[in-house]
Amino acid sequence: MSTVNSSSSVYENLMLYITPDKFYLEPLESPDELIIIDRLTKDISLQINQGQIPASATSKPICGIMGIIHLIAGPHLVLITKKSKVGEINGQSIWRVEDTEIHAYARASLHLTEDQNQYDKQYLSMIQSFLRTPYFYFSTSYDLSHTVQRLYNTSPDFLQMPLFERGDQRFIWNHHLMRDLLAQQELHRYWLPVIHGFICIKPCIINQHSFSWILISRRSCYRAGTRLFMRGVDTEGHVANYIETEQIVEYDGCKSSFVQTRGSIPLFWSQLPDLRYKPKPTLSTTNNQVDGYHRHFDSQLLTYNKQIIINLIDHKGIEEILETNFANAVREYNNPQVRYVSFDFHKECGHMRWERLSLLMERINQDQNEMGYILIFRDGTLLQQQEGVFRTNCIDCLDRTNVVQSMLAKRSLQSQLKRLGILTDGQRIESQSHFETMYKNVWADNADICSVQYAGTGALKTDYTRTGKRTVFGAMKDGLNSMIRYYKNNFADGFRQDSVDLFLGNYQVDENEGVSKICPLMEKKELKNIIVRNYPVIILFALAMFVLSFFIPAGHPIATLVCMVFWAAMVVVVLTFVLVSRTEFVDYPKLRDLRPKIKHE
Repeated sequence: MSTVNSSSSVYENLMLYITPDKFYLEPLESPDELIIIDRLTKDISLQINQGQIPASATSKPICGIMGIIHLIAGPHLVLITKKSKVGEINGQSIWRVEDTEIHAYARASLHLTEDQNQYDKQYLSMIQSFLRTPYFYFSTSYDLSHTVQRLYNTSPDFLQMPLFERGDQRFIWNHHLMRDLLAQQELHRYWLPVIHGFICIKPCIINQHSFSWILISRRSCYRAGTRLFMRGVDTEGHVANYIETEQIVEYDGCKSSFVQTRGSIPLFWSQLPDLRYKPKPTLSTTNNQVDGYHRHFDSQLLTYNKQIIINLIDHKGIEEILETNFANAVREYNNPQVRYVSFDFHKECGHMRWERLSLLMERINQDQNEMGYILIFRDGTLLQQQEGVFRTNCIDCLDRTNVVQSMLAKRSLQSQLKRLGILTDGQRIESQSHFETMYKNVWADNADICSVQYAGTGALKTDYTRTGKRTVFGAMKDGLNSMIRYYKNNFADGFRQDSVDLFLGNYQVDENEGVSKICPLMEKKELKNIIVRNYPVIILFALAMFVLSFFIPAGHPIATLVCMVFWAAMVVVVLTFVLVSRTEFVDYPKLRDLRPKIKHE
């Protein structure tokens, strides 16, 4: 089991000292050592603290190093400056990042051209924007990237390794930023692994038994991005919006954990925005669909063992092609360790008939009984392990998925609490009104945060998760969120996707951009692009002129008619241009070419 190991833990509190030539980082737990970063040579060294810090240095406390990002102006130090405690797991503190700061090595930007300066500011705003995306978490002593079961099954040598080195790289989001520090093994106590997702830790009491109930959702940094720009699987088997969610119960020294996963349908497909409310999903014709499926589930079986796929997408309409091809891939793969359960959520639960979710739960009841969960006794004895996971998806892996995952977790929790002796025979979680209300709200919060991170808005259908029933008010709220999603997915997500790619190193800035190398942020000056950027203004102006045509003096009927026809034609021409060139009006990412290679119907 994971224990605190001082040699593998990370320094929890540091002081930053800034001078014109250097950054000094002093760990408060070990003030006899010092990291010195030379802002001119960019050298990083660990030294014995012998009073090198000048008295004139500006100082401030920080909570950890997120890493170093390289932009046109050079390296920038990214620091965590504010944190809040979420709670404790295994007696070790878990923190949420509340604020960050970015400090450029370069003291001024005089070495940049005007264009370079502008590009550099845009890159910096991307990093700042992504750092504000809720939520980043870290612990200086607990390995947040691994489940309780994975940690239990590790060797003592593994637990001696630095947190960053032993972490599950799928869930460590600052690996690219940390690469300059990772090059020096002696800096391992400054390597702070940061995860992205959702964590909630709640102290609870049932029947006078005090225990901790914990929910962790770890987002994968592979194939990461925004809702319509990142779909399906890549050639490595990584899928979009992949999240591992773990429910942990800690009671009187005992630990129990239940793990689920979600992720985009593991086929090569896209659904790029094109101004339509629901763009039609398009399957790739250049990739072998079954090969992508194989790569994904080979990895999943190796990590989690048996897979129960719960596919919640529609069996007709635009989602039908995905359901059909997903089912075909499962049949062709023909692995007895993978079971496919397809449930048309909208058909079965339409018109607010959400009680029909019981049909799905009945179908997978035996699977969940066989799968179980891990349970570790207070003396470290393993009583049982989880044999496989449920892998749930809808088209976004957000709203429908979270509803079903919360129900699976609740069923597991019922068994966990009974096995631990917290619930007595015959007692149900539903009878514990205070706990059940908390449980539902945390799962709804989990849905909202995961949705903001991927789709840009809170989740849909959370009224059911929070209250156990669908409401008219909830449906109205979903309508508003759907409209906001539409706007963001079409007109704001290009910037968000670029921010993710820049943060993760999927695109790396060249310091020569804007001089000897073309910067992808450079705006094109063609007439077409000018129209694209200004078409709302052009349409409004043409409509205004059309209306004003009515006020031409009555003695000039021909002039009135000509003006009306001209401005009406202008409106029609611009609208036609918009309809014909839909994708040109979408905010597409600039750092990677994600534009459609084929014409959508």
